[in-house]
Amino acid sequence: MVISSSGQHAALLALDWGSSGLRAFLIDAQGQTLASRSSAMGASVMDGKPQAYAQALEQIAGDWLQVQPQLPVLACGMVGAKHGWREAPYVDCPASGADLAASSVEVAFGVGQHLRILPGLRYQPQGMPPDVMRGEETQLFGALALHPGLAEAACVVMPGTHSKWAELRDAKVRGFATQMTGELFALLRQHSVLGRLMPEPVAATDSSTFLAGVRAARDAGHLGLGHQLFAVRTLGLTEQLPASGLADYMSGLLIGHELRTGLAWRTAHGLGLAPLLLIGEPALCARYEQGLNAFDCGVALRLDNTAPTGLWRLAQSAGWLQTSH
Repeated sequence: MVISSSGQHAALLALDWGSSGLRAFLIDAQGQTLASRSSAMGASVMDGKPQAYAQALEQIAGDWLQVQPQLPVLACGMVGAKHGWREAPYVDCPASGADLAASSVEVAFGVGQHLRILPGLRYQPQGMPPDVMRGEETQLFGALALHPGLAEAACVVMPGTHSKWAELRDAKVRGFATQMTGELFALLRQHSVLGRLMPEPVAATDSSTFLAGVRAARDAGHLGLGHQLFAVRTLGLTEQLPASGLADYMSGLLIGHELRTGLAWRTAHGLGLAPLLLIGEPALCARYEQGLNAFDCGVALRLDNTAPTGLWRLAQSAGWLQTSH
């Protein structure tokens, strides 16, 4: 049995189960992570088969559950999507942590064991198409648990394949906007005429070239992203940028346009004076902070993955933690 330095036993098995990977955390009653593991057994490779999910859980945490068979298990992410283990329908914004817990679904596995799956969030302003998130909502509540001062109002940027800009107000997720920045970069890098000029493997990142792309989006974004992306090709063809810098310049353009739009969204939601924080992979968050500095916008906090803390806090608030052994 895993025991913390304070003598606490595990009180929760927390699962951050996304499309491309699965991360498992043993957490004690105070929210301290006692042990963690990760695997590539994401929802995208499960083909929606319940048995595949059960086997993945057994592989990553079977020995933990053998020692503590009644340990509560709480999961977030794409495990609750339509093609997941069991669908946990979206909860509409504005939403609190209690709203998420109340809409969780249960799945049986093993002998007399079950796990809870948290829902994602849906946001649909009047007259606009819907937006959704799965997994990021748990990170948002993790950030609130770590920094309660954000509960009044904050703008949270979560860089990634599908970047999220979220509004926190009164300890609720009031709304959010998704930007497909990471996926667009991958598609253009791998499958467009722009990528043909870029060397393989990808060279080390160049901050100055990246910032040149950000500034181009900042100062001439009115020309349009499509037009400015074509400049990645022309700058390479005319050798005004070396081939080794084209990927960084394109990254700067894409992130710069996201920041230009996202900061306008932030102002429109009345968050211009509220703290702005970044949650995500440290190197990517550092790149976003560089870009935000180019827009003269400071970052109040930079946090790594806060999903474990979010899962613990939601379980604690709902009374799901194991309290006796």
